[in-house]
Amino acid sequence: MRINLASVYVDDQDKALRFYTEVLGFVKKAEIPLGEHRWLTVVSPEDPDGPELLLDPEGHPAVRPYKEALVENGIPAASFAVADVRAEYARLRGLGVRFTQEPLEMGAVTMAVLDDTCGNLIQIAQGA
Repeated sequence: MRINLASVYVDDQDKALRFYTEVLGFVKKAEIPLGEHRWLTVVSPEDPDGPELLLDPEGHPAVRPYKEALVENGIPAASFAVADVRAEYARLRGLGVRFTQEPLEMGAVTMAVLDDTCGNLIQIAQGA
């Protein structure tokens, strides 16, 4: 068994696609029209056949309160592995990304938390 697909709920699929590709560096994998929304996924350019991240529209009534509770409590909706958190933090800050947690070492893991501009906190982590 392996992870094939994970999702983050986004308030705007176009804005999310721009952020996740142009800022974070993922690449678009699938874009299939589904009425007013799309099945829209991105993947790591380092593993184009690996797990996909679905940029899922937040249309269900339970999603917005769920996302707001996560953000209010500082809980990331997803975590992405990076080779060097401090370098990625500097790169993303240079692109105007807002972080809610600067790089923090916790034993063998270094992590930081950013705002994805689509209603989610996203953790970047290095180690373990």
